[in-house]
Amino acid sequence: MIKLIASDLDGTLLQGTGEISEEVVMQIKKLSQMGILFVAASGRQYPNLRRLFEPVKDEIAYICENGALVVYKDQVLHKDVFNKDLEEELLNSILETEGVEALVSGERTSYIKPKDPGFYDYIAHFVKNDTTVFEKKEEIQEPFLKVSVYDEAGVEAIYPDWKARFGERATVVTSGFAWLDMMPKGADKGNAIKVLQEKLGIGRDACAAFGDNYNDLEMLAQVKYSFATGDAKEAVKKICFSETKQVETVLERIINEGGEVK
Repeated sequence: MIKLIASDLDGTLLQGTGEISEEVVMQIKKLSQMGILFVAASGRQYPNLRRLFEPVKDEIAYICENGALVVYKDQVLHKDVFNKDLEEELLNSILETEGVEALVSGERTSYIKPKDPGFYDYIAHFVKNDTTVFEKKEEIQEPFLKVSVYDEAGVEAIYPDWKARFGERATVVTSGFAWLDMMPKGADKGNAIKVLQEKLGIGRDACAAFGDNYNDLEMLAQVKYSFATGDAKEAVKKICFSETKQVETVLERIINEGGEVK
């Protein structure tokens, strides 16, 4: 029987909408009643995710910042942080690159130094992050969980350069069309799932996961029942147990089958 179900959000659970549907909320409640833990697995920050899942915020677990932070019952189960030298190098590299914006993820807020004033509005009001504007790095009084490059034109073209520059010292992944995320080496959604499996005593065979992008690959490989969703990348489809247009379809089937995947 399934005991844990993890899902990516943007492009997976959220397809063209910025809100969790009432159907998904009801499904999460039913899964919880069955003893099945739902896990929101995202590049988003923890406060953002709690707001998004408001009706069930205390019934689920959270993989935040693409795996750098794992939270369950408002307790931090795992956290990866950069060393000070690499923090500064990553941040300065983004700030010195024309045409892109930098976002630093702390545990409870994101830090930005906007080059374009509209970037603050985008992060605070569209992405809906808790957001702090800084002038100097020294104003950030907590370790970096993640450092992100935002390029409105898309990040696929610039990914190889950032991967070549920092891939030996950081986990470098694309996270949707316009975001490139860098986390401490070893931090990813797969390692975060492993943390939950070990802490909660749940085996790989009792886990399912949904994803669509490269930053979901490790998570999908860490469970027995992996589902590529929506317009998933070919590399994601290749490693998955199955494909589905919508997460809700599979969740409903699992509920109807009493927690089994058939």
